[in-house]
Order: sequence, then structure tokens, then C-alpha cells
Amino acid sequence: MTHRREFLRNSSLAALAMPMMAFDKKKDWSLDHLKASAPQGEEYWRLVRKQFPLRAGQTYFNNGTMGPTPGYVLDKMVDHMMHWNTEAAAIDYKDGSGPELLSGYFPYAELREKLGQIINADYREISLVQNATFGMNMVGMGLELQAGDELLNTNQEHGGGFGAWQVLAKRKGCVYKQATMPEPANDPQEIVAAIFREVTPKTRVIAVPHIISGFGTVMPVKEICAEARKRGIFTVLDGAQCVGQVKVDVKEIGCDAYYSSLHKWLLAPPGSGLLYVNKNVVSEIWTTLASYQWDNQEDPGFRLMQYGTGNPALMTGYEAAVDFFNTIGHDAWIGRIKELGMYLRNGLKALPNVTILSSTNEALAAGITTYAVAGISGPELQLTMWERERLQPRSVGPDAIRHSVHIYNSRDEIDKALTVIESLG
Repeated sequence: MTHRREFLRNSSLAALAMPMMAFDKKKDWSLDHLKASAPQGEEYWRLVRKQFPLRAGQTYFNNGTMGPTPGYVLDKMVDHMMHWNTEAAAIDYKDGSGPELLSGYFPYAELREKLGQIINADYREISLVQNATFGMNMVGMGLELQAGDELLNTNQEHGGGFGAWQVLAKRKGCVYKQATMPEPANDPQEIVAAIFREVTPKTRVIAVPHIISGFGTVMPVKEICAEARKRGIFTVLDGAQCVGQVKVDVKEIGCDAYYSSLHKWLLAPPGSGLLYVNKNVVSEIWTTLASYQWDNQEDPGFRLMQYGTGNPALMTGYEAAVDFFNTIGHDAWIGRIKELGMYLRNGLKALPNVTILSSTNEALAAGITTYAVAGISGPELQLTMWERERLQPRSVGPDAIRHSVHIYNSRDEIDKALTVIESLG
């Protein structure tokens, strides 16, 4: 019996090790192949697809929930974990002689500088947080709000976009309000008007999505923030779906705060988020989580990321994902997503059994398209696409599908989805 238990234990450990060993030896995940090629043409994007360990013959169309992590990023994370666990005794995490033993106590200035170049911000305006929900709460809980202050969302918020404001309404006696967004939203001025219809002299915060999660609508945030600034209203943008899907220039937008989850469109590992707070208003934000640097006024971004011990391999993967993005290039990456999004929408427009629920104004659209197909529910359509062609978008609500496209997708994969939909007419 003892031998049998030992055999089973060793077999289990071997089974656990096999996927890691297979991944480690499978191929060269370095960025050399991408650096040697120009980001144009279908051949290049087929090369990009090979940088992901996604299973052949299956198509992932649910990037709006979670982006698959490139092999290069996974490699960096595994290397970090293995090095630390092998060389633990030789590493002095305080003297900088080796990889960091833990995160949560270091400023990660180089990574924040890279992120600042992507969103056009000083690195000291950027905090590394776990995700968009963390960012929203850091801002909401950090503001000095009083009973009677009005907090304005839309009626199309993700749960991570309204939670903090509803808590503050209950906890501090603030007034929580929602502006009703048009469906579908095709006129930017109609969106702006819907928001400011709810604004009063008591409105203290406007917190709205840059991209609406359910419909993929790219909101006219620059116009919203400009009008709010005239009225002295603090603006917070939910960019969970944005960094890596569309251009994000926080200075051009003119918001006071912006947060994002980079495990979606930038394809970073889960737990990679950012929070931007404009340097002119950051002094208004109290630290919510406090540790050694809770009162660091020289680097307020570092002040707002005092979350204690974290996973340093995650931070290694986070930076590797940013390097992967920069290797392909901002414009090529964003352009490819837009190209495939338009290709999908144009194909859907030609099908009589399809109702597009997302914006068909391309100025308000990017990589997410939500639609309904006559005679079939959203969950049934999702299952049908999987059973027929191994395609995986995501059903939203009882009747619709949210279909995300990214750089690892192709026109051929979109054509398969359109063929399935057409056959249901």
C-alpha cells in the first residue's frame, strides 16, 4: 500500500509537470521572429497567431472577457518563478542582485514609463493595480465626498464600473444616478446630451466607460470631459476594454482619472491593471491601501499602489506583455483590431437574419460587436458556433452575442462565423 501511494504521488507530480515541460520545449517564444518582419499583410498576422499557444482548430472570440497570453509572456513568467524557486537561498531581494522575491513594495518605474508612453502620461501619474475594479475603487474611496454629492454613471456600466459609486451612495449619503444611453448608439452628440441631461449643480463625479463593455461603443469621452471640466466636475473613465483595443491618450481626452484591465486587450496576464490620476488633481485622492510609501508626495502613482506582498512573476509577465505590444507596434496592433472589427460588421450587415446592437458608426466602434440572430437565443448561438466550427464568442443576455476580434484572429475565422449565422436564416 505504501509503495502504491508513493507511485500515485510521483505519478501525479509527473502529470503536473508535463504541461510545463511541454510548453517550455515546444518552441522558441522569443520576439525575434516578429522583429524580423514588417507588420503588414496576412502572412505577418499568421506569424503573430503562432506566438500564442492557443489550440489549433479552435477560435477564441471572447477577448472582451479575457485575452489569451502570448507564449513570450508565459515564458518570462515561468522563467522567473523557476529561477526564484531554484535560487531562493542565493537571492537577497533588498540589494537588487536578482529577481524580486515579492512585489508590492517597489515602484516599477521602468514598467510605468512604458505604460506612460502608451497612454501619454508621466509615469508618476500611473499606479499598477490588479484590474479596473481596483482602479475605480482607489479613486472613489479616495475622494472627499459628502452627503448629497451626486455621482453619475450610465445604465450600461459593467459591475466593476458602478460598484464603488453605489457603495459610496449608501455609505456616505451621496446620490447615485444613471444616464440612459441610446441603443444602438450612433450619434456622439446624442450620447453627450444623455449624460448632461442628468447633471445638476450638485453633480460631483461623472464616471463613465470609455468603451461600453456590453456593446463595444467607443464613447465620445473627450467631449464629455471637456464639458465636465467647464462645470467643475471630476471625471473618471472606465477603460477596462480600451488599452490595447483603441488609442488611449489621457492628456488629449482630458479626464481626471482613468483605469484599465490590461489582461483584456493588451493580452497581459490576469492581475495586470493600471490607474492614471492627473497630477493636477491627485492630491485630492486619499490613499485607500496603506503601506510604507502611503504618503509619498514625490511619486503619487507609487503612493496609490501600496497593496503589500504580490506576485513578482506576474509583474515580469506584465512588462513582457507591454514589450510584446511594442514589438508589433501601437498603430499596427490597433489598426488590425479595427480592420477585423469592420470586416465582421460589414459581413453581419449583409445578413438579413442579423440585428446589430452595437454602433454601426465606425467612429464609435472597434473590436467588439454585439448582435442578435433571429430565431435563436444568445446561449444557443454560442453553443451552435462551438459545435459546428469550434468558434467561441460570448452570449450576453438572453438574445445576443458579443463577438470580440483581436490580432490573433483572421478573416477566415470571421467568415466561418458568418457562414454559421447565414445558415440559421
